[in-house]
Amino acid sequence: FFQAEDGIRYSSTSRGLGDVYKRQALLSVRNISKSYVDHKALDNVSLDIRKGSIFGLLGPNGAGKTSMIRIINQIINQDDGEIFIDEKKITYDDVRKIGYMPEERGLYKKMRVGDFLLFMGKLKGLSRDKCIDSAADWFDNLEVSNWWKKNIEDLSKGMSQKVQFISTVIHNPDLIILDEPFSGFDPVNANLVKKNLLRLKEEGKTIIFSTHRLESVDELCDHLAMINNSKKILDGNTDEIKMNAKSDTYILKHDKKIESNDQLFDVISQNKLSRNVYESELSLKKGKSYRNMFSEISKDIEIISVSYTHLTLPTSDLV
Repeated sequence: FFQAEDGIRYSSTSRGLGDVYKRQALLSVRNISKSYVDHKALDNVSLDIRKGSIFGLLGPNGAGKTSMIRIINQIINQDDGEIFIDEKKITYDDVRKIGYMPEERGLYKKMRVGDFLLFMGKLKGLSRDKCIDSAADWFDNLEVSNWWKKNIEDLSKGMSQKVQFISTVIHNPDLIILDEPFSGFDPVNANLVKKNLLRLKEEGKTIIFSTHRLESVDELCDHLAMINNSKKILDGNTDEIKMNAKSDTYILKHDKKIESNDQLFDVISQNKLSRNVYESELSLKKGKSYRNMFSEISKDIEIISVSYTHLTLPTSDLV
């Protein structure tokens, strides 16, 4: 992997492929930073989300994922950086065309399902007839065909989740952003939603979903980025990352000492480079996930960068 002048790293197999990826990006996030009083939520984070792909935004709770999603949706403003859709700076009109499902679900409890969806469709510019047609299609897709007159306050959490999802996609958006979309779903309904996300991808939709569930990323995502402690620490094609991870030996730079974990990894060597910077060589235990290892370490330790012994991972400051 090489680092271009704009700070983005691309596969060393072809600079041309990296350039193509950038040209195909529907959404580009450039050097976004955001602070709340004395807390740094995002620190110079850049992302490219390709058209017609499923992009996983991964990280522990509090890492900065939701702040990034809210900035993309213009709910809050960034301190620095820019966001582009189709190579043009994002506008509020662009935001109206995005399908966004926040982690904090927002249903009007006293409304009926059908009235709520009509209301949400109207906010997105749909006529009543188009809204009814779209809702009917999604009722079939999510196997909820008799819900139109149900009271929202009578729905279970999983049922409410389905209504929230339908309201997110009712206007047929090209860009869909989902924050922890599988929260509240049982395995059967989670798989039903996953099936529909894959169908939307086949139709050319671009999907971003934020999660701390690694298995969801493995199942669905073409590309993933990991944010931890406000920084992007991993960014690359999911299959390439999994293939490269077969090395099972990693060089980490971090701010505190790391102890071996009997279940996940061994510390082969560890050196103190400066007052707050250590460099360690870790060996992942057989059959264990490198992402589980990174998540476990990140609970108490800030990871500054990561590389394999044979290859630097495709990130700007990688885990």
